[in-house]
Amino acid sequence: MSKLTSSGVSATCLRVKRKSTVVLFGEVLADIFPDRTVLGGAPFNVARHLKAFGQNPVLITRLGNDVLRDNVLSVMSQNGMETLGIQHDNVHTTGRVQVHIEDGKHRFEIIPLQAYDFIHPEMARTTTLSVHPVLVYFGTLAQRCEISRRALKTLLRSTNATKFLDINLRTPWYDEKTLCRSFQYANIVKLNIEELGVLAEIFELSGNKPQDQALELMNRFDFERVLVTCGAQGAWQIDQNGQKAEVSATNPIANLVDTVGAGDGFAAVCILGALRRWPTAITLERANFFAAAICGICGAVPDHADFYQPFTETWAV
Repeated sequence: MSKLTSSGVSATCLRVKRKSTVVLFGEVLADIFPDRTVLGGAPFNVARHLKAFGQNPVLITRLGNDVLRDNVLSVMSQNGMETLGIQHDNVHTTGRVQVHIEDGKHRFEIIPLQAYDFIHPEMARTTTLSVHPVLVYFGTLAQRCEISRRALKTLLRSTNATKFLDINLRTPWYDEKTLCRSFQYANIVKLNIEELGVLAEIFELSGNKPQDQALELMNRFDFERVLVTCGAQGAWQIDQNGQKAEVSATNPIANLVDTVGAGDGFAAVCILGALRRWPTAITLERANFFAAAICGICGAVPDHADFYQPFTETWAV
């Protein structure tokens, strides 16, 4: 049985609005590279993309009383983003991640006990109730501490909006209990092929093929569909009926800079496709193409809004 939205219809049948409100819960981080500092965190990145695509993202997070907080608020203001979900913490610092580049790949050292670990439950609930979202985006990292974990649970129980879970497994900040709690609320789950392999081990999924494993996981926890990214090999989706859609690899990226934020870009376009009721095949194609474009810039989000113009014009958003 499908989980329902507030209108009582299947979560895949979202009401189409030119400008839809999406609540995004979780971390805002500063990714500290060897040569630069870049604001990030999956919820923040996805929110910035959604704003550029003409939607109304409301980010619920917590920031420290520091320079990074001022930078985050400045970026949000410059991009016309809502700040009513931003909480302030005088004890803990704004989230930080030390990025190590090893053999051409990124290793993320995520600092413990940051402001986003202490998101206030009632404030999160009040914000959600005030904006009437059609979709809620959340992940696993911001559930590593009890206070934010309770805030997310309170938020999710306060709304019947569609729940989009972006796994983003970061060792050692997840466990089976966190995953089970997340799956119990999720309507749509997005993850990468490596993360699917991790879940297959944790939950002892019997399927030999990734698609079979995804279907077993979906049926066990009753969410509607799974989106799986496969890096340069493309992406695919499978629903409860076992229907699969996929997009093959894009042409090699001519000016590959880094892959930071590619998954967040993919998630943002998948959310946009759900809001706008794009056909599945078109959503996957556009999400994969946009993720590849993100790999051609430095960091997870472009510095200039004109980056989005070819996409918004072609997609009529």
